[in-house]
Amino acid sequence: MSGHSKWSTIKRTKAAEDAKRGKIFTRLIREITVAARDGGGDPEMNPALRTAVDNAKSQNMPSDNIEKAIKRGTGELEGVDYEPVTYEAYGPGGVALFIECLTDNENRTVAAIRHILSKHGGNLGKDGSVAWMFDQKGQVLVAAEEHDEEAVFMAAIDAGAEDMVAEEGYFRVTTPFTAFQAVQDALHEAGIEPEESELVMIPRSTVPVEGGTAEKVLQLVDALEDEDDVQKVAANYDIPEEILVRAS
Repeated sequence: MSGHSKWSTIKRTKAAEDAKRGKIFTRLIREITVAARDGGGDPEMNPALRTAVDNAKSQNMPSDNIEKAIKRGTGELEGVDYEPVTYEAYGPGGVALFIECLTDNENRTVAAIRHILSKHGGNLGKDGSVAWMFDQKGQVLVAAEEHDEEAVFMAAIDAGAEDMVAEEGYFRVTTPFTAFQAVQDALHEAGIEPEESELVMIPRSTVPVEGGTAEKVLQLVDALEDEDDVQKVAANYDIPEEILVRAS
């Protein structure tokens, strides 16, 4: 499977979803809080917040948790002030990594990232060393068993989506950055509620890795995603499907 995005993470971690639910909730709460802080607490007037809230609801996050996260963002409740920060790195086999975080202490976060990379055969790169290898795209997941494929395709493509593929029980819609919100709006208007929507970093090209090196790459990505301050990890690996299945 080429590249690494939240979509591949979903496929590889569904079996361990209950064990990771706390991490998922932490990530979503931070996204909601920052979105509310930056764009206001009304999801109808704040597309980033609406996306974060929709994702939280798809993960069955209690409404009370969502409301508190919004109020922390708008200042109605006291809370931690998170800031976005990104790190660029290399893993085993020369795989490029783009790591997105939300943190209240960048010194703590960079130290944790360095430690994880060192432990798993990677190293931190300079700013700009990796980012150019990726393009930011919108990605929307729709449950295939709940929606008609043609209806999803037509609504998404008419609104500016680039592509749609069926994978592992989902329709994965890919959009340009500029059409991400329009595609979400079109799906909502068509009565199609995505399971997850987000901006992701898609590799322009991939690095083939196999055997023990591939397993080390997956262990590194998993370790990074388990770090509390990490929101997303993108990587430009191309790993055989059988290794991904074995590691899931």
